[in-house]
Amino acid sequence: MPVARKPGAAFFDLDRTLISRSSSLALAGTFRRRGLIGRRQVAKAAIAQLVFARFGAGHSRVGQTADSAMSVLRGLPVTLMQEIAAEAWEPVLKPLVYREALDLAKEHGARGERVYIASAALQEVVEEISSQLGFDGAIASRAEVRDGAYTGLLDRRLYGQAKADALVELATAEGIDLSGSTAYSDSYSDVPFLEAVGHPVVVNPDRALRSHAHEAEWPSLRFATMAFPR
Repeated sequence: MPVARKPGAAFFDLDRTLISRSSSLALAGTFRRRGLIGRRQVAKAAIAQLVFARFGAGHSRVGQTADSAMSVLRGLPVTLMQEIAAEAWEPVLKPLVYREALDLAKEHGARGERVYIASAALQEVVEEISSQLGFDGAIASRAEVRDGAYTGLLDRRLYGQAKADALVELATAEGIDLSGSTAYSDSYSDVPFLEAVGHPVVVNPDRALRSHAHEAEWPSLRFATMAFPR
């Protein structure tokens, strides 16, 4: 009796792949209006994201940025973070979604493939976006929580090889054939994530990923159209 073939899936990186900018930076205005961060922190985050978008970032820089972001969340109830993400969806996050990404997600879905977001952003934010878009799920960075509030530390940072490892873990749990799956990303830090699937695709790649994709003969796409323009 023939063995049933496992289905493939599609995995979309979030920042600058599924949406046009950093989700964390996009939420900064909401945090500032609630008095959780100040103007100087918003400005520093904006500069860091401009550098990252143009050149990519090393592991140490990303680690420092993540640690700084988590320190801001220390003591914040998880339910409040979920509330902020839900509140920000319609006015802030939804207008950043790329039409090309949604069209591809629909194509994968029509072929019977599940669609996921895989991101280094915070789990509560990524889950909100995945749910709003009707995707099948998400894997993301997970913050340490004690008594319903963030401790200010990360429990799991989905960056570099850790993102690929989480992908393999999900595939094993859900019966997904990674060799028949597709992954989309803009960042060189996601090379292990892209290499974990049979069909890696680069989207609006940073300089290092553009070079790597050329050598590896990976397809490259340009996303530019907003799915939900203001």
